[in-house]
Amino acid sequence: MPQPGVLVVEDEDALATLLTWNLEKEGYAVRLAVDGEEALMMVDEQLPDLVLLDWMLPKVAGIEVCRRLRARPDARNIPIIMMTARSEESDRIRGLDTGADDYVTKPFSTTELMARVRAVLRRIRPALAEDTLNYGDIELDKVAHRVRRGGREIHLGPTEYRLLDHLMQFPGRVFSREQLLDAVWGSDVYVEARTVDVHIGRLRKAINADGDVDLIRTVRSAGYALDQRG
Repeated sequence: MPQPGVLVVEDEDALATLLTWNLEKEGYAVRLAVDGEEALMMVDEQLPDLVLLDWMLPKVAGIEVCRRLRARPDARNIPIIMMTARSEESDRIRGLDTGADDYVTKPFSTTELMARVRAVLRRIRPALAEDTLNYGDIELDKVAHRVRRGGREIHLGPTEYRLLDHLMQFPGRVFSREQLLDAVWGSDVYVEARTVDVHIGRLRKAINADGDVDLIRTVRSAGYALDQRG
């Protein structure tokens, strides 16, 4: 996804609203679960890039949610930051031993928490936390929402921007049309696979406007990749 997705698991309304507002302001796509059972269901529906997880939750405790996620092959590498009013060292150690990547004690500064989120993403999934992506002579500025090639500005439509963003996060990797549809349009939106070809064509035309080397490689019967081999 173009925006890193954060799942906030917090049953206190005021704090959940505050966290959602701050995360969205930082450019994250936020989903909210109010109990541990709902959190596990939402991870089943769509894997987040990071989980902000309260310790004390209805139905399934936060530490149990953490344990279950770490036991799942598809979710074991998702960064988890635990939030809790428990400040005892033994509790912090228990949380980290269960698989949490970081631990913040309530009440906490939202500024500090946002810094922790950025730090964990940067450490575990570098491409998601970078403000600027670079590949060859293409630069994508995620903050300014601008793309340049060889220093010149490139104007892209929103779909072409999201396609390029996704490809630049995984240079050299071949994505099928179906994988690109899920990543860029979303798995809950019905779009024909051939639509990907149309937008790849538009993206190619925009970034190769001055006769530059085509960095988008078409892999017959497989899909597309961002690859300097052309």
